[in-house]
Amino acid sequence: MEERKRKLQFRASRRGFREMDLIMGQFAQQKIDAMSETELDEFERLLATPDWEVYAWIIGNKPVPPNYAGPVLDQLLGFRYDARAL
Repeated sequence: MEERKRKLQFRASRRGFREMDLIMGQFAQQKIDAMSETELDEFERLLATPDWEVYAWIIGNKPVPPNYAGPVLDQLLGFRYDARAL
C-alpha cells in the first residue's frame, strides 16, 4: 500500500502543466495517507484522466461527468492549494 501511495504521489506532482502539478501534488501530499483503497482507486482514475479535463472541472468551466463524481473528486474540487508555491 505504501508503495502505491508513493507512486500516486509522484504522478500527482508531475502532471504536465504547472497548475495541475501544484493542485494535484499538494492535494496528494495532504490527503493520500488517509485514503482508503477505494479512494486510492478513484484518485488513480483521476490521475489517468487528461489534465485539461480535470482542470476544467476544478475551475468550473465544465461540469463533472456523473461517471467521475465521487468523494475524492469532491475533496479535490474544494481543495485550496498554496499558490505561493508557484
